[in-house]
Amino acid sequence: MFKKISIFAVLLVVAVLTSTLAFAEATEEATRAEIIEMCKKAEQLLLTNKEAGIAEIGNPEGQFVWKDTYVFLMDFDGNMLAHPMIPQLTEKGPLFHVSDKNKDKPKMIFVEFVEIAKNNGEGWIWYMWPKPNSRDPEDKFTYIRRVGFTDLLVGAGIYHKK
Repeated sequence: MFKKISIFAVLLVVAVLTSTLAFAEATEEATRAEIIEMCKKAEQLLLTNKEAGIAEIGNPEGQFVWKDTYVFLMDFDGNMLAHPMIPQLTEKGPLFHVSDKNKDKPKMIFVEFVEIAKNNGEGWIWYMWPKPNSRDPEDKFTYIRRVGFTDLLVGAGIYHKK
């Protein structure tokens, strides 16, 4: 009887520690430097093997999903080509009609993503967007990077820390 209780206690401790570590990893916040580095890494993969890059960016278990963010891929026509969290966006066609969630002064964020990539090659944009599993918009900063001299861009964002 004591042996069964001891085994149960050990399993319980392992389960608690495992879930605590998993939660800590999931709530860890990405830095701006990490976002830039991951977008550059995605760019290189796309330039080397476009199909593999699209598949990897769209993979919710892939290397471009980390901490509390992910890389997405769009073309200059406003089409989402890969999105690991909302793959349905790849079926929507051009997203230029979609605005952020700022009630006072909405931004056409996908238009601005393309403008940043075309005009500057890279840059940051601020807008209002709800966190996953929330309806309340929050400050979000997204880095946009043109993929070489193609008509593609990659991006990844972080929410402003309050």
